[in-house]
Formats: sequence, C-alpha cells, structure tokens
Amino acid sequence: MVLAAGFGTRLQPLTRILPKPMFPVLGRPLLSHTFDLLRSANISEAVVNTHHLPDCITDYFANEKPSNLNLHFSHEEKILGTAGGIKKVQGLLGDGPFILINSDILTDIDLNRVIEFHKKNNSKLTLVVRQDASPEQYDPIEIGENGRIAHFVGASSMNLPDNTTRVMFTGIQIMEPEIFERIPSGQFCGTTEDVFPKMVEDSVPIYGYLYDGYWKDMGNRESYLQVNADALDCKVKLKGIPSHKPDGPLIVPPVLIGRNCRIAGDSQIGPHTVIGPNCTVKNGAVIENSVLWDGVTIRNSTTVKQSVIAANITVGEGKSINGEAVV
Repeated sequence: MVLAAGFGTRLQPLTRILPKPMFPVLGRPLLSHTFDLLRSANISEAVVNTHHLPDCITDYFANEKPSNLNLHFSHEEKILGTAGGIKKVQGLLGDGPFILINSDILTDIDLNRVIEFHKKNNSKLTLVVRQDASPEQYDPIEIGENGRIAHFVGASSMNLPDNTTRVMFTGIQIMEPEIFERIPSGQFCGTTEDVFPKMVEDSVPIYGYLYDGYWKDMGNRESYLQVNADALDCKVKLKGIPSHKPDGPLIVPPVLIGRNCRIAGDSQIGPHTVIGPNCTVKNGAVIENSVLWDGVTIRNSTTVKQSVIAANITVGEGKSINGEAVV
C-alpha cells in the first residue's frame, strides 16, 4: 500500500494545484518512482489511498498505467490516518504480510533485503529506520542491539533495555495481517502514535531494519529541489525522461530537458536544472538549480534560481526569481 492522502502543507502553494505524490522528479511523478521500487521487489499489486486532489492521481494513472502492477485506489472523504487508511482496505491487502510505504519519500532501497530480514526475525512488524543527525524531527525510535524496537519516543514504555540506539523511521514498513485486530474501523487512527507503542508494551516482536543508503523526505521546496539535484548527480538510481540537448544554449551540467522544448540560443541552463516537456526559454534567460514543470515559458532576460515553476506558468520579461515557488 502507498500512502498518498496527505495535504503536503509545507509545499504550498505548489500543493494547492498538484498533490505532492505527483510532483515530477526527473520528469516523472514521484509516485511513478515508488511504483518502480515496488516492481523491483516483484510486487504486482498495490493500493493507493487518496484524499487531497485525488483526480490528479487517478486520472494520470488511468492513462499511464505502470507496467506489471495492478493498481487499486481507496479514496478517503475524511483523512483516516495511517492505521485507519489500511483498515479501510483490509480486504484488498489480503491475509499475508504487506509493505506500506509513504509516497513523499525517494529512495532506491532493496526491498527484497527488508523482506528477508522480516522473515528471518519472525517479525510481526518491521520498520525501515536510519540514523540521522537530528532524529527528533522524524518521531524518533529506540532499538536494542539485536534490532528489536524497544521504545517509541513520546510513548510510555516499561523495561527499556540499557543499551539502545535512537533512530528515525523512514516511512517504509512491513506488516503482518494481525495488525488489523488492533485498528478500529471507520475512524482516524495513527500507527506510530496509537498502534505501535501498544505492540511494544504487549511484547510483540517488532524490529527495525537499519538502512544507510539514499533516502530523502520530500517535505519542502528545498528538499524537492535537492531530490532532483541528487537524481541528476546519480546519487539515487531512478528512471527519468530522455534528455534532449538543444543546439545553441549554454548547458552547465547536470541538466535534464524534456521533449518539445524551445530553448533560445543565448540562454543559460544549469547546473542542477530539470526542464519539463513543452517549455519555452527565451533570449538571455538564465535558469539554475531549479525545476520547471510542463509547459512553462520563461521570457527574455529572466533569471530563475533555486525555484520551482508550476505547469503552464509564464514568467515575465526581465524578472528575477530566487528561492520561490511560482504557481
């Protein structure tokens, strides 16, 4: 199951017109990269929950069906929380273990290794965790030396082991179907705040899979730009749109330019810039460390730096855009 119902508040105003899971990364929706990750583990069926701007998601994937992945959608009229969302689709998730993943993260983790770890430990719940310089911003967790989760910080806990490591949750997890017995039907319910701490209290075997590879939470404009820059630098393995290098303009790599773009010969593009399809960049424009969505027009002598320009926007002549999200 892929969790895609959130509002993406920190990415406003961009999320007022496009839900965060549909933000393009290397010219493809973030959700498409998540589906690639699931397919890499031979997963052939997935359900996606929606709430905010749901038609943007369902309409796109009605036309751009991911190969070898059977998709189901679960619309929530009212946000149900992570636990409430999975309870709603219990019938679709079957009677075996299932993967749950947030739609606003980017990673190239090997899910097969996580599955093997889950089985080896006879775990009822496995959370992919990582060490971070400031784990408190991600609801920290304490794990014992054997990898077993001992405590969710902020929840009461008894018999805490002497030696624990504080880690953060990545939003990737494997659950056994017993979890459904702990979730009330038809109401808001969280996992890390409502369900998981009680599992620790009840001595249910839950483990943390410690991951040290590429992972990024795409929570704000800066991290969204960084995700695209990292992908251009090949720090994370992703499929992207083909790059079309136009004749004439100064290209400072790494840069990705989509199809059907018209780029003036005396413009400068890059570094770390992604230009979506059907864009127009006119004379004397400079675009650096930015992402342009589909159909953007940048007029003469305009400078765009550290910014995101939403689809079909025209940026007026001679303007200077720096550190902004333009919709």
